[in-house]
Order: sequence, then structure tokens, then C-alpha cells
Amino acid sequence: MQVVILAGGLGTRLWPLTKQVPKPMVPVAGIPYLEHQLRILAKQGLKDIVILTAYLGEQIEEYFGDGRRLGLSILYSREPEPLGTGGALREAQHLLDDLFIVLYGDSYLPMDYSAVGQMLAASDALGVLVVYHDVRGETGVRGNVALDENGLVSRYDKTAVDDPALRYIEAGVLALRRAAVALAPSSGKASLEQEVFPQLIERGSLLGLPTGQRFYDIGTTDRLKTIERLFA
Repeated sequence: MQVVILAGGLGTRLWPLTKQVPKPMVPVAGIPYLEHQLRILAKQGLKDIVILTAYLGEQIEEYFGDGRRLGLSILYSREPEPLGTGGALREAQHLLDDLFIVLYGDSYLPMDYSAVGQMLAASDALGVLVVYHDVRGETGVRGNVALDENGLVSRYDKTAVDDPALRYIEAGVLALRRAAVALAPSSGKASLEQEVFPQLIERGSLLGLPTGQRFYDIGTTDRLKTIERLFA
């Protein structure tokens, strides 16, 4: 199953680290962070990879090349300018399979990724969003997802504060059908979260997959230290 990695963000919250290197290339436990993601994909037999780059993307392309060193086959799609998560996928449509898994290049969720794609393949939905119930507040991220009684995402809102209906947090892993990408605006910047997810939710076509495994990310210096300890 194909895996698409969104790796084009500016990483401004990690400056000055990300002034010289793209966020996915920030060293963690001695190697670029993105390499940890790619190694777990290789271990799970998920070898068909598409990396979507933008800011300083040439560093990612030069370091990983065609992926052969890690036992992978890697293709790239580089945005001429940052186009957002939806825009990046739209620009890469010619490389995408009909169904694919999506990982964010700054998050880490050690789970069976193929299970996400298999859940989507067994349904009529256009997407599956992995979500985490952070009972102990380990991630420091507010709840932003609500599920209904049928396991469908009924609400997605990153702006809400202390809303008990938003029991889950988006965990940085999802699966999409290529038809979902077509819901993004046809040009300019586009966001999965702001423009594609609302349409999927309205159609009743975005499933939620709860996981008991907490996720990690390198979005801030404190979170970077946490994941450094994990890999060390």
C-alpha cells in the first residue's frame, strides 16, 4: 500500500534549527527525524513511498534519494511554494494510487499503518482518520475530533477550547481515496483540515479509527526533547 508523507512545512516554531534544514531533517537520536518514520515503514513492509516537499526540499531528496538504502522506493513531489496539506496532495495527484496512507512529516505514531488503509478499503468512505483519546494529557494537545455512534467523524475543530464533545485528538495518520483530494480547491493554497475534512464530514464519509497508542511530534522544542528521549 502506498504511503504519502507531508514534509513541506516551514517549521517556524523550531527556529533557529529549521532556518538551515527542513523540519523533517532535524536530527533526532543521531539521524534525521524523517528517517525514523521511513525505517518503521520499511519494517512493516510498506515500501512504496511518496514524499511531498517544499521548503528546503532538495535536502530531503538528496539525503534519501530513491530510498534504496532503506529498502524503499521513494518518489517526490516538490511544491513551487508552500501550498498547504491539501495543495501538496493536489499537486501530487499524478503520483497517487486510488487509495493511500498519509503521514505528517513532523509526527510519529508507532502503529500498524496498513490497518488504516485496510479499514478504508473495506468501507465506502473516502477517508479514515486515526484519533487518540489523551486521558492523561500527555501530548499537550487539546481535543479536536468528535466521533458519532457509527464511528464517523462528526466534528473536527482545532480552535475549540475545553469542549468535552471533542474527545479525541487527530493523531497524524490517515488514509484517503484519491477522490477526496479532488475536493480541495483547484488552485492556490488548500488545507485538508479546513477545506477537505469539512466536506467529508458533511457527506458522512470520514471514519475515525481510535488508537490506544499516543503520538509524538517535533512541532516545538519541548516536544522535540520528548521524542529524542523516546528514540534514545
